[in-house]
Amino acid sequence: MSQNNLESDSLQNPRVTWEGCSVLLDINDGDRLVFSRLTPGSNLKIGNKNLSLRPLIGCPFGSLFQIENGKEGPCLSRFIPSKQGNNAEEKSDCEMIDESRDNRALIDNNKAQSLTGDDIDAMRRQGAKGEEIIDALIANSATFEKKTLFSQEKYRLKKQKKYAPRVLLRRPFTRSICETYFKKYPARIGYLRIDALSLLLSMANVTANSDILVMDMVGGLLTGAVAERLGGTGYVCSTYLGDTPHSVDIVRMFNFNNDICKRIVRASLSDLCLAQNETSNQSCAHEDAPMESNGQTSSISMAEMSLSSEPEAADIDPDPTASPASKISKVHKAGERATDEALKLWKENGFSSLIIAAPDLDPWSLVNEILPLLSYSAPFAIYHQYLQPLATCMHNLQLGKMAIGLQISEPWLREYQVLPSRTHPCMQMSAFGGYILSGTRISSS
Repeated sequence: MSQNNLESDSLQNPRVTWEGCSVLLDINDGDRLVFSRLTPGSNLKIGNKNLSLRPLIGCPFGSLFQIENGKEGPCLSRFIPSKQGNNAEEKSDCEMIDESRDNRALIDNNKAQSLTGDDIDAMRRQGAKGEEIIDALIANSATFEKKTLFSQEKYRLKKQKKYAPRVLLRRPFTRSICETYFKKYPARIGYLRIDALSLLLSMANVTANSDILVMDMVGGLLTGAVAERLGGTGYVCSTYLGDTPHSVDIVRMFNFNNDICKRIVRASLSDLCLAQNETSNQSCAHEDAPMESNGQTSSISMAEMSLSSEPEAADIDPDPTASPASKISKVHKAGERATDEALKLWKENGFSSLIIAAPDLDPWSLVNEILPLLSYSAPFAIYHQYLQPLATCMHNLQLGKMAIGLQISEPWLREYQVLPSRTHPCMQMSAFGGYILSGTRISSS
């Protein structure tokens, strides 16, 4: 076990990229967001240029890169911004006094710039960098000095995005992944906003050493968020209807290590309900059996079960010719089928909480089948894009006396732009984040 832990720690550093890891590339301060896997042959297209992502391997997350002309053509190079700021509050007093200028006398007739496109192409052929082209554009602009400080900053930023685009290397985690998908492909995650996802995890009481049952039909975002919060403790079981599991491709973007991946399992709802019925029948058959002398029943946790099964697996070598390194570095894939021992324990003790995010299914039909799998006093949280299905589910739960503390919450989020003398709510933002039904399971008898 110690050798395995040491090897996993040496292979993956959560603060530095490695070959094969997933990254989030932020191009020009949010203008374009791209998920990519870092390999020697992976490329990123910016404009009409294909740039290799090899220079990003081994760099810490948060690094900034800029396009430069190398020996083999354009490439991404590490860029360290200067400490000298360009905000209005960092200007000197004389510059602030001179801010009485305005843009009313400026006429946008495309004659203020004396530098032509042929001149810019000639500078590029001579090996000029993007910053040099931007300085040349500013020097040849007849109206740049007449603009206000804010207009000058806006002009410089516009030219920088065009002639010297920058790429920010970000680490994929729950918030960044959810915000990126909500901005680019909101339908793939059921229009689940980051505040609604955070509320789901809080209302379901997702804490360490918990066994969480999830119905994830949002691409694996919910499963990855739960596994990230568990931090390698407990288990997250993704259930599904029928024989085909739901796609959890987003889980691969979290860069989970081997210890976390082996705690992400799947089991069909029919298998869970079948094991539940078998457990209830056995309990009815043995309810008249004599109790132990101390009047207590023994229970085995999931962690104890996994530890006790390791020596048995070590005694039986399925492949005697395999090298010791291959035995130690066994890679677990996230979303493997749950073992029979795990299903048996979950049916005896029940899950500690339930989270459902299935926008395409009826909440009440799911809850009616899944809720008995929870232990008593276990919380649950259900997300849906619309209010009426959750209201119907809440009404049926009240009639059946299956849960208490039922409430429907509507998350609300407002994003602000915070800049010197320009602090205000963002002009374009989502005003709708769906609804969440939460409660606690009780015994109806």
